Amino acid sequence: MRRRHFLGTLGKGAVGAGLLPASALQGCVARPDAVSATGEDTAAGADFTAWTWVHGGGDRSAEEWRARFRALSDAGFHAVLVSGGDTGMLSDIARSVGLQFHRWIWIMNRNGDAWAQENHPEWFTVNRNGESTLEHPPYVGYYRWVCPTREPVREYLASMVGEIAADERIDGVHLDYIRHSDVILPIGLWERYDLVQDREYPEFDYCYCEVCRAAFLDGHGVDPMELEDPAADEAWVRFRWDSVTGAVSRMAEAVHEHGKPISAAVFPTPTIARRLVRQAWDEWPVDMLFPMLYHSFYLEDIPWIGAGVREGLAALEGSGTELRAGLYLPSLGPDELAEAVRLSREAGSAGFSTFEMNGLTDEHLAALRGVLGT
Repeated sequence: MRRRHFLGTLGKGAVGAGLLPASALQGCVARPDAVSATGEDTAAGADFTAWTWVHGGGDRSAEEWRARFRALSDAGFHAVLVSGGDTGMLSDIARSVGLQFHRWIWIMNRNGDAWAQENHPEWFTVNRNGESTLEHPPYVGYYRWVCPTREPVREYLASMVGEIAADERIDGVHLDYIRHSDVILPIGLWERYDLVQDREYPEFDYCYCEVCRAAFLDGHGVDPMELEDPAADEAWVRFRWDSVTGAVSRMAEAVHEHGKPISAAVFPTPTIARRLVRQAWDEWPVDMLFPMLYHSFYLEDIPWIGAGVREGLAALEGSGTELRAGLYLPSLGPDELAEAVRLSREAGSAGFSTFEMNGLTDEHLAALRGVLGT
């Protein structure tokens, strides 16, 4: 529904999590005890640690990267989650200044995957109107998603992350876009896209490809395209959660075979993630989760971050998976970042990550040194 056609209002707590700028098996499976979330040879929990997402491309020289990573290390950062760029150079520099180097990669959003698009167009998710994200990406042009139900897709993704984990220069693998496309955007983004999503609309509801339909029909005796109210059908909702979790489980096995930790950036709370992107992340067999507690996307204040950490930890209790709060720098000045970190720590988070490194000013780093005691 377009915003101008909707006259009602929704409370700001009604929906959550959302579309980020371009830069996602039922039950929990235990990870190997030999691999901790921070890559140490221990099963014990780590201290409160600071991480940041990093776009590794661009025209920085090796000297400029070294200066930037050194500033992070001096401020108390533990690790970098790096997308793109020269793996060898960036890993060597990060490690030389005491930072772990984790590879950050897009998974189910395969917009940049020309091979998959050219050779397997059938892999891409289909909405309730029968439109493929390959040909009709929702919201933005880079939203092209593969279907996690398909066995060849799971094999392809597991092989990809396994190859990354096999690289001795990599300390861990960090997954992003491990989900379906947003069936509902966070309320703070509705105006940007001229939308009000008061319910699940068919053009944003995935996946209804032939494989998903056949699998659900075989298991439940009904074609999901024939459901009167798909959003209210518990079996169909659970099917999508388990589809994503099954793909994650396969990738976790592939990474753990190399003795490396696997982590993921996820939507802010289990409730929000399930509702908006079919993501039951508290059931995933991963070592670390970084819920994107981007409070401004939900029209919330900074204390909401602490509440989100507590909800996530309650859902993960007993799983062995560590949680670190994801913080959105464009909405956090230096003092606000320090407050968000403090609240995350008090709520029980094992650390935090900032999105992303280029937004960390000298003032941000000074504020972090104060709160981290470095």
